[in-house]
Amino acid sequence: MTERSLIIKHALTVLAGQLAVVSFGVADTVIAGRYDPQALAILSVSAAIYISVYVALLGIVQALLPLFAELHGAKRDGDIGPTFRQGVYLWFGLTMLGAALLLSPRLLLQWTNVPEHLQAETISYLAILALALPPALFFRLFSALSQSLGKPKLVTAIQLAALFLKIPLSIALAFGYGPWPPLGLTGCALATVGVNFAMMAIAVWLLKSNPTYQTCHIWRKLEAPDAKVLMNMCRLGLPNGLSVTVEVTSFTLMALFISRLGITAAASHQVASNMAALLYMVPLSFSIAISARISFWKGAGNDVMMRQALKHGFQVTMLLALCLSCLLWVFHQTIANIYAKDEAVAQMAGQLLILIGFYHLVDALQTLCFFILRSFKVTLAPAFVYSFVLWGVGLAGGFQLAYEGLGPFEAMNSPEAFWLMNSLGLVLVSMCLLWLIQYHLQQSVQSTPRD
Repeated sequence: MTERSLIIKHALTVLAGQLAVVSFGVADTVIAGRYDPQALAILSVSAAIYISVYVALLGIVQALLPLFAELHGAKRDGDIGPTFRQGVYLWFGLTMLGAALLLSPRLLLQWTNVPEHLQAETISYLAILALALPPALFFRLFSALSQSLGKPKLVTAIQLAALFLKIPLSIALAFGYGPWPPLGLTGCALATVGVNFAMMAIAVWLLKSNPTYQTCHIWRKLEAPDAKVLMNMCRLGLPNGLSVTVEVTSFTLMALFISRLGITAAASHQVASNMAALLYMVPLSFSIAISARISFWKGAGNDVMMRQALKHGFQVTMLLALCLSCLLWVFHQTIANIYAKDEAVAQMAGQLLILIGFYHLVDALQTLCFFILRSFKVTLAPAFVYSFVLWGVGLAGGFQLAYEGLGPFEAMNSPEAFWLMNSLGLVLVSMCLLWLIQYHLQQSVQSTPRD
């Protein structure tokens, strides 16, 4: 099987699982949109905060994938077990931090002037989701290990099974079923908690019983925390987490700032951001597969195959991004009508989805660049790029254009302002990350010994 075929096979398997996971949010968004426009607005604010916390911590956990993959490429699977067990200590600390953040969102809601009538239900929703965070992060630790070993099928199977459980459970709890009273958004949150614990339980069982993980010696005696190993994980993970945090918090603050424009604007933004997240799963899945292959070949010491994996990654990922953007431009209003029954929300969301088509192209490019740099263990420079550009140009520029006007442009008073400036920010991010990739490739050429 060729390198391109391996990447596509791995990526499509990952994509099936990623689409299942993001469909959790799609299902909740559609349920909330059918339940009540205000429920959709509450979900917009709540989901933005939860995703910011979750993805920031996930970014740290995901940084372990190149460590596992390099050990696998160097045929040192026996060393993966101790690394994984140290990762469990990291997981425990991250879950405690994340739960504390989700249980104390009031200052953030007040600072961003989220309307009072949305705050109480947002706080209640996040308190329930705090229970879902520990199992969700552990499953991602299991996922990083499986993908580094080139075995994503088990992860995908669990995620697909979870989706088939999540959708009917969310509907039943939200709208009521038999003796169960309708719980609205609370029902969706409770369904998420139950499904995440089920996924964690299956992951633990597979780690103990499946032959795939036996050579890694996962279940040997738990060592004491190793400061050197944990520091190395943090050295890679914290900048990685910061980069992801900056990107996601730009979405979070967008949602919170847009809520000032009213329920219609907040609800339409939720539809747009949900579609952006759904499309993002494609470049994310290919970036994970490409990152695993690059790290594998780096561990094996094969620079030629590493570059081949990188080349194929760019070709396939950007072609798919262009196809998806074209489909969104053609069917933008149809998609918006599926999400929302309110005519005003659907109309505004349809206009936003046109912008999402352009946004997805640059989002796909920067995602792939970010994962490639992570395989090169380059995480600090991207963190600075994301911080200055996405917060400075994307978020601050979007706020300025939306509410006060920017240069010759008058205030738009629309969510479109934020998406326009965020797209411009991602263009600048992509240019910087491409330059970093080129620089480190040249460095690897210069450092390669010659006969």
